[in-house]
Amino acid sequence: MAVPRKPGAAKDGAHDRPPLWARLDRPAPAPRQTLSPHRIATTAVSVADAEGLDAITMRRLATELGVAPMAAYRYVSGKDELLELMADHAYGELELPGDTTGWRETLREIALRTRELMLKHLWLAQLPPSAMLAITPNRLAVAERSLRAVDGLGLDADTRMAVVNTVSSYTHGVTGAEIAMRRLMAGQGWSSEQQVYSSMAPQLTYLLGTGRYPGFRRYIHEGRHKDRPGWQFETGLDYVLDGIAARLSAQ
Repeated sequence: MAVPRKPGAAKDGAHDRPPLWARLDRPAPAPRQTLSPHRIATTAVSVADAEGLDAITMRRLATELGVAPMAAYRYVSGKDELLELMADHAYGELELPGDTTGWRETLREIALRTRELMLKHLWLAQLPPSAMLAITPNRLAVAERSLRAVDGLGLDADTRMAVVNTVSSYTHGVTGAEIAMRRLMAGQGWSSEQQVYSSMAPQLTYLLGTGRYPGFRRYIHEGRHKDRPGWQFETGLDYVLDGIAARLSAQ
């Protein structure tokens, strides 16, 4: 989880407006209101899941909700806050491990569940920086559970966050690459990764033929799990956790 900007930092023109989550924590509107943050988020997430992030606009949202174009602005100031609301809604689906598991089991389970969440909502890997780095209640709950898992290991606050960020960065980076592969396949109408590799064959054949990449050439010929992203993810994750465990043991 990236360290957020200071709470006081905001875009020009937004300094006099309370933060999104402070506004949403206010008492619910009168019963006659047909909108709610939950309904807005659910609708927007459904559109993004089906059609991608580019389909999300305030006008499209109003159409899907069956309300006036300006109605949603009662809750969100625009698309940036809408994306924050969507991300928080999605992360609310992530069931956090209980407190009875150890630090390694907790971080591993959170990583696996985060990957599943991102593969369910592919647009999470395509959020713009403002939404990608936004601190939301459900995202903060994930970070809180992760930090609690490594508490009591004799690490200072900065090191605890570094450990949590290392696992999180691995999770989002590797899953993001997996999602990029899926998007490439979908865009080309391909049904298997083998078709992707076939499209790259001319370039790969030439480059490997230069003799400058013996390690990669060996992987191409000897690798047995190139089409198993789940295996690749879990194997890499275990090596990351092994490294953390080894560092802890050496303290």
